Amino acid sequence: MSEETVRTEEYQVSGDDLVHKVKELVHEGNIRRIIIKTSSGKPLLEFPLTVGVVGAVLLPVWAALGAAAALVTDCTIVVEKVEK
Repeated sequence: MSEETVRTEEYQVSGDDLVHKVKELVHEGNIRRIIIKTSSGKPLLEFPLTVGVVGAVLLPVWAALGAAAALVTDCTIVVEKVEK
């Protein structure tokens, strides 16, 4: 029986780079949840990711990220990664 641990990483990005960085992180895999926070630390978006979520299922997420990127100049991406 393997035990999972959850590790949190934070990335500071500009609004212009938000969608690109999130796509890059999703393609890495092993991500449980992504939280987008404003520069003041308030959560703006939060979405869980499950294994095998790709393609058309993520279209609403990309649309929401695009809208968020237009609203913020700087933000923090908080990523929960699962390690076995």
